[in-house]
Amino acid sequence: HVQLVESGGGSVQPGGSLTLSCAASRFTASTGCMGWFRQSAGKEREPVATIDSDYSTTYANSVKGRFTISRDNSKNTIHLQMDSLRPEDSAVYYCAAELGSLCGSTPVAYSYWGVGTQVTVS
Repeated sequence: HVQLVESGGGSVQPGGSLTLSCAASRFTASTGCMGWFRQSAGKEREPVATIDSDYSTTYANSVKGRFTISRDNSKNTIHLQMDSLRPEDSAVYYCAAELGSLCGSTPVAYSYWGVGTQVTVS
């Protein structure tokens, strides 16, 4: 079955940077949709950034200009470079994947999920 393993979470001061990584198994990142979502306490899971097989990307308005999603086909991995972090970016960040070329930007559009990694900005 598909496995997505996130890494790179942690604690950082406001204005700092973190890079999250998501390694996929039994899923070819270059031929499907992958993305990052986040969920903080008491809130619904929300999209952060997505990337499709043609390297087209989408970003939530709240992270545009600060976060960058990328894909390394050789390692079947996606990354999320997060700069200028703010306390409101604190959340559990989840990697998600879906087969196909029509990529959605909402959680319901993704079938495969990692277990999440905590990001704390304070």
